[in-house]
Amino acid sequence: MRSRMGALLWRAVSAALLVCGIGLLPWLSHTDPALTVLKARSPERDATPEVLAAIRTRLGLDAGPLHLLGQWLAGLPRGDAGRSWVSGGEVLPGVVEALGASLLLMVAALGVALVTAAGVCARTLYLGARRTLDGRPAGGSGSAALAALPEFLTASVLATVVGVQWGWLPALGWYGPQWTVLPALALGLPAGAVLGRLLDDQLPAAFAEPWALAAAARGLPGRSVVRKALRRCVPGLLPNLGLFVVGLTGGSVAVEQIFDIPGLGRTTLRAALAQDLPVLQTGTLALVALAAAATAGARLAARLLIGPALRDGALYALHRPPPPVRGILPLAHGLLLAAVVTLGLPRDPLALDTTARLRSPSTAHPFGTDALGRDVLARVAHGALDTLLLALAVSAIALTAGVLLGLLPRVSAPLVDAVNAVPPVLAALLVTAVRGGGPATPVLAVAWAPLAAHTSALLLQERATVHLTATRALGAGPIHLLRSELLPAVLPPVARHALLRLPGIALALASLGFLGLGAQPPSPEWGLLLAENQPYAERAPWAVLAPATLLALLGALAVTAAGGLHGRRRPRPHRQGPRTADSGGSGGRRAGGHGRIPHHECVPGRPEPARRGVRRGVRAAGGGRTRTRHG
Repeated sequence: MRSRMGALLWRAVSAALLVCGIGLLPWLSHTDPALTVLKARSPERDATPEVLAAIRTRLGLDAGPLHLLGQWLAGLPRGDAGRSWVSGGEVLPGVVEALGASLLLMVAALGVALVTAAGVCARTLYLGARRTLDGRPAGGSGSAALAALPEFLTASVLATVVGVQWGWLPALGWYGPQWTVLPALALGLPAGAVLGRLLDDQLPAAFAEPWALAAAARGLPGRSVVRKALRRCVPGLLPNLGLFVVGLTGGSVAVEQIFDIPGLGRTTLRAALAQDLPVLQTGTLALVALAAAATAGARLAARLLIGPALRDGALYALHRPPPPVRGILPLAHGLLLAAVVTLGLPRDPLALDTTARLRSPSTAHPFGTDALGRDVLARVAHGALDTLLLALAVSAIALTAGVLLGLLPRVSAPLVDAVNAVPPVLAALLVTAVRGGGPATPVLAVAWAPLAAHTSALLLQERATVHLTATRALGAGPIHLLRSELLPAVLPPVARHALLRLPGIALALASLGFLGLGAQPPSPEWGLLLAENQPYAERAPWAVLAPATLLALLGALAVTAAGGLHGRRRPRPHRQGPRTADSGGSGGRRAGGHGRIPHHECVPGRPEPARRGVRRGVRAAGGGRTRTRHG
């Protein structure tokens, strides 16, 4: 009880620090909020000392940030979030309306994501149901390419082609259900591809567990085995699903900008740029509350799906079987990416030729030219060095920080909630205002959160496994358990997750560049290339497709390379003597060094029954207790 109260207190402190940090944003960034409000409200007026003094008096800026923050907090219990510094209207009704639009878009995008994830996992589920999964190579290049597609690029293509050229669906505005289809597709397809890859990464281990082998030996239908395998794997992904829920609500700023959706992400971004603190603080507080609710719901759902085995320490570890060696696909993807970079490096990415503007691909310009006549191949190749090296460095640091914080779930869980509640663009503004630095700083500030959540979820299940309970009972200390049991089980899937996030980090850098918060011209960074050439996508699609295709290729390379990362397999106990009917006859993993597959293992997450029930099941199988000698 005391630990729960401490965790709740730590969550409240984290949320309060976040809201207070946002309230101090103008003073942290060393800007004059009166000047920013004047530019947002009346950009044509001159910023004279008299005008700025009048704005400070009207807004109460002379009293200082702490007075303003206390005044805003005092009004919240009465349902009064203050008035907007820019429009003068009440803040709370506008934020509630924006939150409603974002929640509707999030539900539609989450539906698309779940359907996409089901399509990504369909092949593995089919093979697992037929018991033909062993020895089959893992796929995933297509889903990786889909996950690496920039959301703003997908939104632009859908709005231009489907909405404008074909006229099938409305492309702008927010007036009814049909206006949600295109933005939901733009948000849900990449998110579903990532969720599907994470689930597809764990399914082979679930189908190789003893309960699945026993279920197949007893003749259970394939659909029942598939349903139980999903129940076994989904709890480890629910924390990341909660992160996606909040990210789809407040982090879809670029999509809301393109489709002109009055959502909460767009509202908070505009308030941050105008330094409209009442709107910014209220919108952030709504996102923090949503993040806390999503995290609590995901944790409760995980415990319900796992069942009493989490309490009784009766789980089996999800150790993934070593996949078959497939060096062709990652080698092919890597060579293709290296070939593009090698061909473009000798070219000048800054050379202008106004007579060759928006030229189609040719021998002189294999990827065409942009709006200023610059060679797209040269710019893509030179931008690859910055984008790839920066994404690799951010991924490595995020993996280290995520694993270390994931080992301390009581400390990291509130931090994950607070970090995930802030849209990436707003995080970029906050981190840049406090610390400064380049475009990697805000991405690094949020990139560790999914890895920490994944680490905590896997550790929760690994600590409830049978072999860990037995090892602890034999006298193993915490250091030995961490070094020999927990880390070898957790690091491989989290490292594969980090590799899957590599194109997502490059995509986050690209998104900041697209919104003008990342690299600045004339840098050839991929996000900036997409932002510069997106207005000419209809006339010169090659200028947009080149960096987008390389992002998709990077995703395919990351996924195929991640397939080769697996932990060491636990040695099987040596057995002598003939196999009995209750020994299972399979090469699966056994607990405690014995060769039986107990009856209760047909249901994942079910604790061991009473000893009398086990003996009855052994007698029914036709054999007595099997002796096992270790030599």
